[in-house]
Amino acid sequence: MSVGKVSSDRKHKTLAVGVLLAAAGCAALGAAWWTAPAVAENAPPDPSATKLVVLWTSGDPFVAERMAFMYTLASKKSNWWDQVTLVVWGPSAKLLSENKDLQDYVKRMQEAGVDVQACIVCANMYGVTDKLRELGITVRGMGKPLTDMLQSGWTLLSV
Repeated sequence: MSVGKVSSDRKHKTLAVGVLLAAAGCAALGAAWWTAPAVAENAPPDPSATKLVVLWTSGDPFVAERMAFMYTLASKKSNWWDQVTLVVWGPSAKLLSENKDLQDYVKRMQEAGVDVQACIVCANMYGVTDKLRELGITVRGMGKPLTDMLQSGWTLLSV
């Protein structure tokens, strides 16, 4: 095998072909998504899927409020899941320690019965362990507990 010099023009053509193939792949996936049959809104739920863990890692307050928290709270209040756990992991730990509105939202989730836990390694890295504990959050190592949840049939929503 020999390695030869590739002309600048060939590099650009290769890059352009790669970009076009990637775009075509995304378009095909998008078309498949748009044409896929919809799941019936009233389809019976899987009776074995009764536990939800929401892994919240985003440091974006809008993602927290308008997706992670909204669904977590609604799913518990509406009894879509028997057990609902929110895991605060990574940048979300720092965000939660600083944002009063999100803290209030977490309190509402806890009052509704959502179990809220946080990764102690992440909390320690951001220096927010005490603040999270003041919020009534269980702060502990989460690698093994999350693995146990996943291996025992919990449904994972990662945000």
